[in-house]
Amino acid sequence: MSVALEMRGISKSFPGIRALSDVDLIARAGEVHAVVGENGAGKSTLMKILAGVYQPDGGTISLDGAETRISGPIDARSRGIGMVYQELNLVPDLTVAENIMLGATPSRFGFVRRRALSEAAAVVLDAFDARIDPAAILGSLTVSQQQIVEIAKAYAQRPSIIVLDEPTSSLSEHEAQALFHIVRRMRADGIAIIYISHRLREVLELADQVTVLRDGRQIETRSADGLTAGEMIRLMVGRDLTDIFPKREVPIGDVVLEVDALTRPGAFADVSVSVRAGEIVGLAGLVGAGRTEVARAVFGLDRAQSGTVRVDGRDVFARTPAQGLAAGIAYVPEDRKRDGIVHSASIKDNVSLPVLSSLSTGGWISRTRERAMVRDQVETLGVSPPVIERAVDTLSGGNQQKVVIAKWLAAKPRVLILDEPTRGVDVGAKADIHEIIGALAAAGTAILLISSELPEVLAVSDRIYVLHEGHVSAELDRTEATEATVMHAATGEAVRS
Repeated sequence: MSVALEMRGISKSFPGIRALSDVDLIARAGEVHAVVGENGAGKSTLMKILAGVYQPDGGTISLDGAETRISGPIDARSRGIGMVYQELNLVPDLTVAENIMLGATPSRFGFVRRRALSEAAAVVLDAFDARIDPAAILGSLTVSQQQIVEIAKAYAQRPSIIVLDEPTSSLSEHEAQALFHIVRRMRADGIAIIYISHRLREVLELADQVTVLRDGRQIETRSADGLTAGEMIRLMVGRDLTDIFPKREVPIGDVVLEVDALTRPGAFADVSVSVRAGEIVGLAGLVGAGRTEVARAVFGLDRAQSGTVRVDGRDVFARTPAQGLAAGIAYVPEDRKRDGIVHSASIKDNVSLPVLSSLSTGGWISRTRERAMVRDQVETLGVSPPVIERAVDTLSGGNQQKVVIAKWLAAKPRVLILDEPTRGVDVGAKADIHEIIGALAAAGTAILLISSELPEVLAVSDRIYVLHEGHVSAELDRTEATEATVMHAATGEAVRS
């Protein structure tokens, strides 16, 4: 296979930070080359250099054997480099078709050819087997659907090199498999694919070559053949993590959360679930099945039309998040960037935000009590660096997620709803977050866990409810839940059989 991309000796520094030190990356046409490492390892910096966002301090880049300088993102695109970032780069007020064909909109005499635009976008979406209307406004779609549109936009450019940065972070197992089909087809078409993911199982399933980065340095590049997840973890973090999803056995108490026949037309209907003290209950299903919608209604973000929610036997009529929090419910949302953090604020201000009233006397906030409370949460959850005045958007994804969790734990909830709690975080942070979840369960918190990563749901849950098209299709005990039984129910087969 011919070499499509050769990056040699790439180095990059920012004020006070050595982001990359003498890193090599070679990607061949018709090959999937995975780049793995913890958050902060240098993966994103390396890819932004390839995309022309940053210029390297040292090293060379060659495309198809010719050394070149990539002056910016437009230059990178013109050279056949397609980028799909983890954070969406779309226009919410435009249609799906307009986003997919952005920069290549079919026109005639200065007028957009609407039919050609829609047809071109439909061809790409059909390749993904995605049931998304090209005429839909992008902002009306779910996060997972927008991620599919982002990937479709890059694929529509027909690049010779494509970078996929956490492309399945908001996709279900079923949707991820559809994406893998597209990746394999692009590989067969001779496209060089650079694949970045914290999901090591999918790396092993897709990759031909694997490069491991740690602290801005290239630790190893080797064939994926024969490589194990355990070896990758050891290379990534410099230590062995014997269990990414540790399950702590704790006593299960009385029912804390009862959801009975909850209904919101168009989203879900007749949903009944319960969670006991110390219990971790998984809420599984394909993306679009209604999992997040149920969580939002329980917390008070959306209003259910009928049904009841009880906490410790008392009816909860949460019409706002403040009412949900007052009832003892906390909700960690699936999109921390959009819904979980205040980007311009410090760790301290983010963590204390939901509980300022409890830190106030006569309308005055006690800054001493605030700082003490935040320091305690930061220490308990292992936020790094533990500098509470630091801006939260300077932290890695895993540490941002810990801040989001800390924010709601400060309210000492009886029920904690976690929606995609480890989405887009590295393996070390993932293990830390699961340790936190286990400790919360041991302390008697009732936990409702939503995750598109099925191994995560199976590993940590005591029971699992499966949703299919807005209805509960199965309730499975930990002992009977397998990938097969969950997917059987998630696809509706359990209902039909």
